[in-house]
Amino acid sequence: IAVVSVMAITTNLVTLIMLFIWKTNIWLVALFYIVLLTTEVTYLSAVLYKFTKGGYLPVALALLLMVMMGIWHYVHKKRYMFELKNKVSGEFVRDLVKNQDVNRIPGIGLLYSELVQGIPPIFPHFVKKIPSIHSVLVFVSIKRIPVSKVAAEERFIFRQVEQKHYRMFRCVARYGYNDIVGKSEEFEQDLVQNLKEFIRYEYYVLEYGSTEDTNTNPLSVEVASVPHSGQIAATGTRSSSNSSSGILTAPLERADKEIEFVQKAMEKGVVYLLGETEVLAEENSSILKRIVVNYLYHFLRKNLRESDKILSIPHRKLLRVGMTYEI
Repeated sequence: IAVVSVMAITTNLVTLIMLFIWKTNIWLVALFYIVLLTTEVTYLSAVLYKFTKGGYLPVALALLLMVMMGIWHYVHKKRYMFELKNKVSGEFVRDLVKNQDVNRIPGIGLLYSELVQGIPPIFPHFVKKIPSIHSVLVFVSIKRIPVSKVAAEERFIFRQVEQKHYRMFRCVARYGYNDIVGKSEEFEQDLVQNLKEFIRYEYYVLEYGSTEDTNTNPLSVEVASVPHSGQIAATGTRSSSNSSSGILTAPLERADKEIEFVQKAMEKGVVYLLGETEVLAEENSSILKRIVVNYLYHFLRKNLRESDKILSIPHRKLLRVGMTYEI
């Protein structure tokens, strides 16, 4: 039934294209439509005749799958909107950095979240339970986009959480539908390498302004050895003599130090922080919403692969933090 219905729908759509896009002769369109639709309607009527003798099974299965996908989409949308509404403010990050009770431990922390914009609300919960954050912290969001493959140089998009000395970054890792998420070691190497290029790019823009003013690729700037302080202009601005002699100016020197800091943090180890968020319906929700969120969605979620298995994260590098969302 589904196959024949799709054929009939396709015939109607192609007919519209022939009329309005291709501007085909009306008599040819009519001939095409009558011949194909007559055949498909005859076939469809024959299939519907046996609907009660087993033809209802594919329809019932299709309806079941539609309900499952609808529930999954509905709860995930509500969950994302909850995170977007309750994302962490910049003021909280500033207070966190100044808080003497929160320690910065060596290493790189990768906190996974579906939130693309901002810091997820599970981060304050994580800090509250474990008052320590890594010296370099990256909020990672893995997104599938509707393309076959994403080029390696275009996979990671970084943004820095102000101020720079916080060493906190937001990262979106983009994958096409034919891309395969590699092992954790490969992912770490690619992410850190792109993070270094992003840091170099940020300081390059700080030094030279907009990249439109130069033909040099900011991601491939060769950094020379750092000269002694007497060679660097006191104001840290670019001079023509410095440019011609290749002497490193203050912003690029700081970029070198930041890249070295990230490399040392990686050598200390990378830890994956996964938020185990449990979604529940609010107390004043309707009975239908409670059934959908508290029971049906939970059943679907328990029967899906876990995030750490999809990402092939070793257990020795994994740290889970639980939190409940009321939507």
